[in-house]
Amino acid sequence: MYKLWSIFAQTATVLLAIFFVVSTLRPELLPWTPRGKLATIREVAGPEIVAAPRADSFNAAAERAMPSVVNIFTSKEVRAPQHPLMEDPFFQRFFGDRYSPRMQRTSSLGSGVIVSPEGYILTNHHVVEAASEIQVALVDGRNTKARTIGSDPESDLAVLKIDLDNLPSITFGESDQAKVGDIVLAIGNPFGVGQTVTMGIIGALGRSQVGINTFENFIQTDAAINPGNSGGALTDTSGKLIGINTAIYSRTGGSLGIGFAIPVSAVKQIMQQIIETGGVVRGWLGVSMQDITPELAESFGLERTRGTLIAGVLKNGPADDAGIKPGDILIAVNGETVRNSSEMLNKVAALPPGKVTTLTILRNGLEQKVQVLVGKRPT
Repeated sequence: MYKLWSIFAQTATVLLAIFFVVSTLRPELLPWTPRGKLATIREVAGPEIVAAPRADSFNAAAERAMPSVVNIFTSKEVRAPQHPLMEDPFFQRFFGDRYSPRMQRTSSLGSGVIVSPEGYILTNHHVVEAASEIQVALVDGRNTKARTIGSDPESDLAVLKIDLDNLPSITFGESDQAKVGDIVLAIGNPFGVGQTVTMGIIGALGRSQVGINTFENFIQTDAAINPGNSGGALTDTSGKLIGINTAIYSRTGGSLGIGFAIPVSAVKQIMQQIIETGGVVRGWLGVSMQDITPELAESFGLERTRGTLIAGVLKNGPADDAGIKPGDILIAVNGETVRNSSEMLNKVAALPPGKVTTLTILRNGLEQKVQVLVGKRPT
């Protein structure tokens, strides 16, 4: 018995000695020893979050504008592709209607902006072009059919109408006050994934000669605009509408950082005409134009490339009746300087038909003012 107690006492002594050494030299090896000190953090209280919004967030602007942006789904019937042999009248003569052209239904998507509580929606003409059915989905979950009030292919704008109550209409901003470098938000339904907000800056103003529409005066932005964003809203940092997203420059179909929006300064005039008359009436002079190149400026003895060259005049048209001739250089419309043919086209189109306007031209190096009775632009 004495021997057993001796062994137990020696074992206990050795274990205590080991515990003492470990707890002194390597305490982190013990399972109950804390691995490190607890971190002390500070959290913002709920009321403090509300009282101090983040300066780097555009949540307020997005929440203000997003309810007014809708998703547009269209469908139409198109001719189904078939073998070229099926187009041969000789082949159809023997086999009859069994091989006549078949129609199939296709669908596409886009975006739109509710611009009035009465249910008017702005979108792009190409979004609803030839659509047999238009469905509109609101952010609050409501879905309804829309009808087309009218459209303008030359500016790529269209106005739809829906019949719902309590519609959240967007507030129009001042696109004429926008400046290069301003932050903007693009809101739409890219690729059909659902409503999305992207941010960028205005890269340029008054972009023309892009080759998208007949009348071009685009806001250029690097806010990501993708297929499905067409017809959506371009807003400022307060959530006010300054443009309708209409196109992108892309080689792949996705955003490359160059998008174009129609400024609301032009949109308002076109929208009002469409609502009132179902179409757009524009001014017309009956001339063909050509930009002044450095070579032309030198041949005409101009100090700089300004204005637009009248390359042709339609006989008995408004310009012909006023005495304007090919070779004249138009430099101003109602005192407003003209820099190129695209700008001249926009200024003349904005003139009301039947009104007299003053054109400033250069003829043989001399400046002249000509009174012209503006005509109505043919459709």
